[in-house]
Amino acid sequence: MPEISRKGQLTPESPIRKLVPYAEAAAKKGIHIYHLNIGQPDIKTPQVALDAVKNNSVEILSYTTSNGSEQYRQKLVNYYRANDIDIKKEDIIVTTGASEALLFTIACITDPHDEIIIPEPFYANYNSFAIAEGVNVVPITSTIDTNFALPDISDFEKVITINTKAILICNPGNPTGVVYSKEEIQKLKELAIKHDIFLIADEVYREFVYDGAKHHSILCETGIDQHAIMIDSISKRYSMCGARIGCIVSKNAEFLFTIMKMAQSRLSPPTYAQIAAEAALETPQDYFTKVVAEYTERRNVLVKALQEIEGVKVFTPKGAFYCITQLPVEDTDHFAQWMLEVFSDNNETVMVAPASGFYSTQDIGKQQIRIAYVLNQKDLLRSVEILKLGLQTYLNR
Repeated sequence: MPEISRKGQLTPESPIRKLVPYAEAAAKKGIHIYHLNIGQPDIKTPQVALDAVKNNSVEILSYTTSNGSEQYRQKLVNYYRANDIDIKKEDIIVTTGASEALLFTIACITDPHDEIIIPEPFYANYNSFAIAEGVNVVPITSTIDTNFALPDISDFEKVITINTKAILICNPGNPTGVVYSKEEIQKLKELAIKHDIFLIADEVYREFVYDGAKHHSILCETGIDQHAIMIDSISKRYSMCGARIGCIVSKNAEFLFTIMKMAQSRLSPPTYAQIAAEAALETPQDYFTKVVAEYTERRNVLVKALQEIEGVKVFTPKGAFYCITQLPVEDTDHFAQWMLEVFSDNNETVMVAPASGFYSTQDIGKQQIRIAYVLNQKDLLRSVEILKLGLQTYLNR
């Protein structure tokens, strides 16, 4: 029988989606599942974006240019300038989601066996993208005990080698909800310049910051034009995950020229999705004010309820809409599966994402889960109630 490639075998299952077969089996038994595993917002997509697709007069659904429509890119320029990021439309390449943006970026700046340094825990697909390109992830661990603060810059410096091509951060962070300060970004900038490596920032959760925190983009920094690469997406910002529109933003012309060749090879980003994305940029600011207020309340309700469960440790996130929670169990992969296969309360259960899949270091995070607080407050409280009952039954089984 033909063999599957080594990189195919090494690609990990998604901690967010790998339990789906167990959830489907539970649903077939009539069990209602509260999905805390995936960052699919329940916030309504802006009507202006939906109407743009419904009411457009397109007669031929043709290709757009490989770097995305000029009109959309110009409107993105205006959006970024409103966020103190001064760029031109030529600095943007539109992609099929942030996932394609990250995959293209890693492919363009690395060769097999090169290295990318990433603070962990990190978005699980970073591992998959690196493996697809034969690149080694070098993790630097942050902990729940330090509120997942950025590790010391000296820890980064210790692992930089001739094979190091980039540092990759997610800010605000998935899965931790950490928000890096301006000072932390500046330290990373100085390190990237000193060692002549790229600094990649996944900034798809830019709008979602709480408690007076402020998001600081790497593109707000000076003197880093040749080193900075920003990854962005409309998925979370406008609750448009299914549109699959993201972008790469950089002022490094050689990098963008290389990215463009890859963009040409996949032809173009989807036309209808760009129409929706362009319209979404007209969303009024009060939409975000209301959404951020809602997520703040959800976070507060969730964290308070989790803190009341004996043996549970939780970090209060400052951004995004995820929460890493430590449980009094040995293996949350087993526990999460057990909650779907065995446990229910009044024919209801919860689905969570085991956090070990967000780490690259072996056997770290096995007591943790990631919770996405994308449900309404009533459902979040019920979910925590089920989680508490499930833990009690699991520990006494």
